[in-house]
Amino acid sequence: MPDKTENLEAGGALQADIKISKSYQIKRFWHNFKKRKIAVLGLVIVLLYVAIAIAAPWIAPYDPEEANFSIMLKAPGTIEGHLLGTDELGRDILSRLVYGARISIGIGVTVVIAAFFIGVPLGIVSGYYGGKMDFMLMRIMDVLMAFPQLLLCILFVAVLGANLTNALGTVSIYTVPNFARMARSETLAIKNGEYIEAAKALGANNFRIIVSHILPNIMSPLIVLATLNFGNAVLTTSGMGFLGIGAQPPTPEWGAMLSSGRQYLLVAPHVTSIIGLAILFLVLGLNLFGDGLRDILDPKLKSD
Repeated sequence: MPDKTENLEAGGALQADIKISKSYQIKRFWHNFKKRKIAVLGLVIVLLYVAIAIAAPWIAPYDPEEANFSIMLKAPGTIEGHLLGTDELGRDILSRLVYGARISIGIGVTVVIAAFFIGVPLGIVSGYYGGKMDFMLMRIMDVLMAFPQLLLCILFVAVLGANLTNALGTVSIYTVPNFARMARSETLAIKNGEYIEAAKALGANNFRIIVSHILPNIMSPLIVLATLNFGNAVLTTSGMGFLGIGAQPPTPEWGAMLSSGRQYLLVAPHVTSIIGLAILFLVLGLNLFGDGLRDILDPKLKSD
């Protein structure tokens, strides 16, 4: 009985130490992150966009698809109730802008989650087991990456049809190799580590080793990659919408809005410039945030 009590006390002490260690790591991460002002600025920009997307139904003064042909192409500040003016169909640009933020952020989240949950398992399995499986999986990734991104998107949409859902699927497929190759390279770097060998010696099976030891230790670079691919997903789907192979009118998607407003660029430049700036600042915020995370989480770049 005393031995059992001592074991329980030791186990409780170990769990307490683990909690303290995790708490310390979180505090240290936040301390280091706050020192990188550019990264903090990026985080603030991203959080602002997220807040706008969530609050879109309350922020938007009008239905984003409601047309009013009596007030077409009105510049910002020239008509009461339309802070950012109106587009070629008299729709309120502010309303379409905030609903477009919801769509663009939803696109980024969907693409990153889909690519992560497909690419990371493929990359870990490829790197951990090696051999023919590694060769086959990586050649498939190489084929996908060999195509120019926009060309591959056009090819898929030409077969499946032009809409937002197919655009999402296409960008997700193209993003999978990024996560797969990153997961594979990180797995190769740690799979022969002492703690992996110790886990095998204690009888841990491959699944447990992958889930409990490899995946947690490769998450840092994958998180950084996710933030950077988020911005790329927004840019790519906006480009597809601009070319008419993504979201279709009257959906308030930023790329489609740019496309419909480009023919009025000389007479009503606000229609496209406001949307262009919205895309610019969202992607800029994501890249600044991602660079800050990389500086903190990448051991090769740590200065403190």
